[in-house]
Amino acid sequence: MRATSSPQQMAEVLDAALAAGINHIETAPAYGPAEAFLGQALRARPPGELVLTSKLLPGISLEEGQMQLRGILQRLGVQQLDNLAVHGLNRREHLDWALEGAGADLLQWALGEGLVTQVGFSSHGELSLIEAALASARFSFCSLHLHWFDQTRLPLAQAALREGIGVLAISPADKGGRLYAPPEQLRADCDPFEPLELAYRFLLDAGISCLTLGAAQASDLALAQRLMVDKEIGLEPSHHQALERAWQAGQGRLAETACQQCRACLPCPNEVPIPELLRLRNLDLGHGLSAFAQERYNLIGRAGHWWESVNASACEGCGECLPRCPHQLPIPELLAETHQRLAAAPRRRLWG
Repeated sequence: MRATSSPQQMAEVLDAALAAGINHIETAPAYGPAEAFLGQALRARPPGELVLTSKLLPGISLEEGQMQLRGILQRLGVQQLDNLAVHGLNRREHLDWALEGAGADLLQWALGEGLVTQVGFSSHGELSLIEAALASARFSFCSLHLHWFDQTRLPLAQAALREGIGVLAISPADKGGRLYAPPEQLRADCDPFEPLELAYRFLLDAGISCLTLGAAQASDLALAQRLMVDKEIGLEPSHHQALERAWQAGQGRLAETACQQCRACLPCPNEVPIPELLRLRNLDLGHGLSAFAQERYNLIGRAGHWWESVNASACEGCGECLPRCPHQLPIPELLAETHQRLAAAPRRRLWG
């Protein structure tokens, strides 16, 4: 999705990916010219060399979906797609569309016509929605947010793997905390390893064997290439020590205000996503990931169904969450502080 400046850029990234031992490429029509550029690069490669995944947004009609899938195949220059995913199964109506509506007909048609080998989904949605999708027996794979600094969905992913459902981790480098450009504080906590290497190794050691790397240029794959050469891609004692040291450093900075992400505080009567907001606070204060935390916080209410819709300002201090928290956190106070720290200042309008 990032190597979209030119066909040459995509070809260079693809060559670097193959050199790093990567054999799976994920793309989507929503990624601008990515599919077309990838198709051009693939024409210079032997057929069948790569596993290809593309995605379709939910909610479209059967006819529109058929047209879009044919367009994907044409742009990629292939007769069959290895994997077709519902792109952003984020709401209950998206799952209903895929299981009972036009989406169900579309996915069945794609399989029946031999245009795709298997179907799956990506999701930024609630745990209960992901759990329902995995239990539906409709999908053979899923793409989820699985990160060192956000392990909420990891049990679901590992359960899916035990059931033979493929799992792909969404962007550990970027969505996992902008770890391709970590702050010096986090670098020091992880020394002698790079934070991104620990993040990759953590997921691989947990059984998640497919990670999206989001390369914009060939050099972005240097770490993947080094790990391929190393062969040992899990966690050795020295990695465990670094992970524990980084975690303890963060806990020390947060002291008694660290949110442990147990989710016992939910539900909130105002639908404030308390654990997610306090997770961003943990990243900001505990690990120095301020730029990432601010970026994610200021997406709230501005990214449709791809992200949370309610920020910490919706907390009215009712206190319903307080007796539920096993760590006796002053949750309304922490939410107010989180909003003060992370909310972007209103921009001065140039006119009007």
